[in-house]
This record gives sequence, C-alpha cells and structure tokens, in this order.
Amino acid sequence: MPHIAPLSIDTADATTAATLKAVKAKLGMVPNLFATLAHAPAALNGYLGLSETLGTGRLSAAQREIVALAAGQANTCQYCLSAHTLIGKGAGLSEDAIVAARSGRGSNPLNAAIAGFARALVEDRGRVSAEAMAGYRQAGLDDSLILEVVANVALNVLTNYTNHVADTEVDFPVVAV
Repeated sequence: MPHIAPLSIDTADATTAATLKAVKAKLGMVPNLFATLAHAPAALNGYLGLSETLGTGRLSAAQREIVALAAGQANTCQYCLSAHTLIGKGAGLSEDAIVAARSGRGSNPLNAAIAGFARALVEDRGRVSAEAMAGYRQAGLDDSLILEVVANVALNVLTNYTNHVADTEVDFPVVAV
C-alpha cells in the first residue's frame, strides 16, 4: 500500500483534473507517479514543465532515457527503472543499451559519458572529480550537454525521491532493481 495514494481525476480540483486529463490524452494513461505528484499541483506542473522544456534540448529522447536509467539505478528506484525501461525501448534503446545505461555505460563514447556522468552526479552528489570531468569532456560532453545532463538528473531525482517517499505502486512492466 502506498504511503501517498495516487489522486484520481475525479477527486482532484478542476485545474489539476484538467492537467491529469491532458496527461491521459497524451500518454493513454495517468501513471501513478503523476497522480501522486498531483497532490501538489506545483510539483506536478513543475515536473511536466521541466520535462517538456528538456525535450527541446540537445539530448535525444534515447539519451534522456539513458540519464533516467542511470539515475534510477543509482537511486534504486524500481518505479523509474520499470517506467524508463519501457520508455527507453520506445525511444530506440536496445536491451543491451538499457542494461549498459543502468550501470553507467553506453554503446558509444558519448552515450557512455552521458550514462557515467549521470550516475556519478547521483552517487557523488554533484561533486564529480576533475579527472572524471576531463574524461567526460574528452568523450564529447561540452558545457551545454553537461548542464543538460545535470538538469535531467535533477528531474529524475525528483521522481526517484517521490517514488521512495510515496512508495508508488509500479504501473509499468516491473523490472528488478
């Protein structure tokens, strides 16, 4: 049983219900994470807004999923690992690429740097060594990509921690942590 139960469209205030209906129209469902965040409309709208904005950045959809998988694994978030395994497949990631991302690796130098940097950000709480940063830069991360990875990690930490606190029921095909 979740610590914070998802909010239903029927019990949400009109504005939040409209947001949840828009999510359902776009995704075909309202993921339990979003319905849980709906208890705090500012948190839900903040998540949705940042997610949409980051979708216009330089990282591809597959690379954003690499970040999500690396962060989800580092934070041992079963909900996010389950969701982003499915979403990652839809973004073109193979099973091998998903496994690699979860362990901070990638199929090419740039994706390996993205995954390694994302995982290091979580594990080192943002204090990545100068030596590691030099390696990520050598693999293709410039200032712009570094900051996009930071922003995507922050977005995923929000969802990872929300799921830990709420004990969100996984409504995607479950994968092991």
